[in-house]
Amino acid sequence: MNLSTFILLSLGVGVVFGTLLNTTFPENIEIINQNILAPVGESFLRLIQFVVVPIVFSSLIMGLTRIRGAGQVGRYTIKLMTSYLVTSSISLAVGMGTAYFLQPGSGVTGFSIPESISISEAPSLISWLVSLIPVNPLEALSNGNLLQIIFSAVLLGIGIQLAAEKAKPFVEFIESIYHISEKTLSMILYVAPLGVFALMSSTIATQGLELVAKLLLYVLGLVIASLIVLSLDMFVLFLLKADPVKFIRSLSEAIALAFGTASSNAALPVVLQNIQENYGLREEIASFAIPLGTALKRDGAAILQGFNALFVTQIYQVPLTTSLLMAIAVSSLLVSFSTPGIPGSALITMATVLSASGLPLEAIALVAGIDRITDGLKTVVNIIGNSTNAIILSHWESETISEVEPIPVLKN
Repeated sequence: MNLSTFILLSLGVGVVFGTLLNTTFPENIEIINQNILAPVGESFLRLIQFVVVPIVFSSLIMGLTRIRGAGQVGRYTIKLMTSYLVTSSISLAVGMGTAYFLQPGSGVTGFSIPESISISEAPSLISWLVSLIPVNPLEALSNGNLLQIIFSAVLLGIGIQLAAEKAKPFVEFIESIYHISEKTLSMILYVAPLGVFALMSSTIATQGLELVAKLLLYVLGLVIASLIVLSLDMFVLFLLKADPVKFIRSLSEAIALAFGTASSNAALPVVLQNIQENYGLREEIASFAIPLGTALKRDGAAILQGFNALFVTQIYQVPLTTSLLMAIAVSSLLVSFSTPGIPGSALITMATVLSASGLPLEAIALVAGIDRITDGLKTVVNIIGNSTNAIILSHWESETISEVEPIPVLKN
């Protein structure tokens, strides 16, 4: 049994075990969850996070040393951001369109528009851009700030190219870090089925399936929107002659892990490994595009923000005007680029969208309980969209998938 199958099997067993606890032994949920399930799940996530920073940083440096100068880095960035903007806009439109046609909030009652809403002000675009520049690269590494890590790696990569032969010892050191981190990741993945089982059991046991039944149309709408976006990704790969079947098989471990952990950051090292070793995407593109996409590219978040905003308008019977739709669309798109790659992060940023659109923040509480159950699917949409955009960049750079060979240094 391969790892991806084992993880999915563990996920299924976790759903069954969590349901059994929730329905048959509700009095034991708290003690079992607090002392066994939650600690095991949290420990696994921390183990995965342990290798995220060294793998991302070292792979970026290794990839950037193969890129020909700052001009090529700039070209990669411009092309990726253009691709991100187009594909994220499509994902947002799918989410809003699905919510509009299904009307999942129309039958939800018991809510009224509050007289006053406390709004927390979101940081300005200029402040956010300035914050991407780390004061100390070691601080960026210790905090795990992916965008600051990428910025640091790009600057160091340019410096390595300028230093030429004198930078060779540092590059060899970075390569050693990558290989050590990769082997460490391989060991950690042996406990992935146990971690996924604990995470899913904890979620189902504490949340239960009754909430899914009450918000069935809401869950169904998110599933439909996610499947539409995934189908569009596969269609793009088909048009590029990039073999969608091979793509899915290559990323099977990463997909299973993303679904089980609901964390793009946790799945990042496995996505990076799978897309290079199994699929054969060139390292200089994969090592730059995949971390950048993990930090910025959130198709699942774009779907959720647009879908949830329309869901809230339906609950409170707020008329849809052109200005309201524009506010929802613009704020949802911007927020999707700044959503952290951790479980439940889209709900945290949902307040910004609702505030910008003048909608009640209290509605967040309604979808908070169901979010963890659908979060895994949104994470899968994130990593597949991110990987698809990396392949788009590869073709945009006049590289065909058939010509790309796996990087020898990454083989076991």
